[in-house]
Amino acid sequence: MMKSRTDEEEFWHSTKCKPFTFDDDDDGFSKLKESKQAVNNIRPLVDEEEDEDDVEKVSWSGEPVGSISWSVRETAASSQRTDRESTFPKTSTDPPTRSLSGYSLSSLESEQVNQLYAPELRKPKSDYKDHGLFVWVLQVVSLEKFRSLQDKMCLLDVSVSAHDGNVITAVLIYLKRTLSKDVLFRELESRQTALRHFIHYLTETRDQRLLLELLRSLTTPGQSHLNLYKEHLRIADENKRRDFLKSCLSLPFSAEDSGHVQDHYTLLERQIIIEATDRQAERGGKVEIFQKFPRRASILNMPLVTTLYYCCFYHYTESEGTYSSPLNIRQTFKISKKQYFVTALAARAKLKAWSDVDALFTSRNWLGFTRKKSPLSFQRVVDILQKNSAPTQVLQEYVALVDDSDLRISLAQKLKCHDIVINMYRDLKDRQLLLGYLKKMERGSVEERKINELLNNSQIRWKN
Repeated sequence: MMKSRTDEEEFWHSTKCKPFTFDDDDDGFSKLKESKQAVNNIRPLVDEEEDEDDVEKVSWSGEPVGSISWSVRETAASSQRTDRESTFPKTSTDPPTRSLSGYSLSSLESEQVNQLYAPELRKPKSDYKDHGLFVWVLQVVSLEKFRSLQDKMCLLDVSVSAHDGNVITAVLIYLKRTLSKDVLFRELESRQTALRHFIHYLTETRDQRLLLELLRSLTTPGQSHLNLYKEHLRIADENKRRDFLKSCLSLPFSAEDSGHVQDHYTLLERQIIIEATDRQAERGGKVEIFQKFPRRASILNMPLVTTLYYCCFYHYTESEGTYSSPLNIRQTFKISKKQYFVTALAARAKLKAWSDVDALFTSRNWLGFTRKKSPLSFQRVVDILQKNSAPTQVLQEYVALVDDSDLRISLAQKLKCHDIVINMYRDLKDRQLLLGYLKKMERGSVEERKINELLNNSQIRWKN
C-alpha cells in the first residue's frame, strides 16, 4: 500500500537517519526516490510508534543483529540479491575513481562518510533502531565501484574510523574476495584494528587454513598467534588436534612461546602412542599392573606432570629408549631433578613399592659409602609417605632424617614412631620426659620394655 507524500515527509523528519540528497542531476533525483521507496519497505522494522529500546533485534535465523555471523550472511545474501532484484539501483559504469554523487572516495570528509556508513559514535546499542538501514546502504552503494587498491584501502580506513563492526566486516569480506592474499595481508598488517577484525572473522567462521597463512605472513609475533594456538581447545579429536598443533609450529612465536608449542605437540604425539599401546595391553589382560590397578582415565591431553606420573606408575622399569619410559620423558622435556623426584616418589608410594622409594634416596659417594639424600626436605618426604599410608617402619626411617629436633620429635609423636621419641629423650638425658612417655605405651609392648631398661641403666647420668 502506497503512503501519501505527507506521511513520507513526516517519516523523514521523525527518523534518526538522515535522508540521502543528490542535487547533481536527474539521475540522482531518481535514486533518491528509489531510496525513499526502499526505506518505506523496511519502515515496519524501525517504526517509531513501537517501543523497541529494550528489545534485542534478531534476524530470521534467531541470531542477534550485529553479530559477525549475521553480518557475513547478510552481506553474502545482499550480493546475490543485487544481481536479480530491481528494487535497488543498478551499478553505475562510471570510472572506478568516482563514488556517490560523482565524488571520489578520497574527497569525502570522514564526518560525511560516517553519516552514511555508521551510527553515531558511542551511541547506546538500544538506539540502533535503523541498524538494518546501514546494511541496505552497503547494498545501494555497491562496493564493486571501489576497484583500485587506493580506493579499497581508503574505504577500509573510513569504515574503521566509523567504529561499526558490521561495516568493517562487510568491507573485509569484499577485500578478501577481490584482493590477492599477499596484498591483503600486507595492507592489514599496518592496520591493526582491521587486522583484529579479520582475525576474529576468520576464527568465527573456522577458516583455519587462511588464518594460519595470515599469521605466518605477519613479521612480528603478537597476541593473535597465541589466540590461534588456543583454537586447539575446540578440537576434540586427538589426531586432528595434533595436526593443528603441528601447523602452529611454523608461526613466528617468540622463542619462549615457540618452545612451549613444540613441547605441546611432542607431548600429544607421545600420548597418542602410549594410549594406543596401553589400551591394547589392558584389553589383552596379560599385563599384571593393568589388572591390579585399572586405568581410571585416558592419558590423552593430560598435562606434562600428569603424564610423567602415569608413566612412573605404569612404566617405571622400562628402558630409557621407549616413549613411555619416565627417564625418556624427563630427558625429552627437560624436567628438573626436583620435579621428577617428587612425581616418582608420589607414584611409587601410591603403589606401595617401598624398595623403589628407598632407591630414590640412595646416594653413593666416591668411597662407595651410601647415604640418603633428597632434593626435598625430609619433612615433605614424610608428608608424602604418610598420605600414601606408608607403614611405621618406613616412616620412622625418614622422620629420623628431619634436621630440626623439635620438628622431628613432633612428627615422631604424631606418627607414633616410638623408637625415635625414646632415643631422643635418652640423648637429652631427660628422665621425666621418658617417664611421661612410658605412660602412653601399651603394657607388655616392646617400647615399654625398652624404656624400663633405659630407666634402670645406671650408666646414664640423668639430668633430672
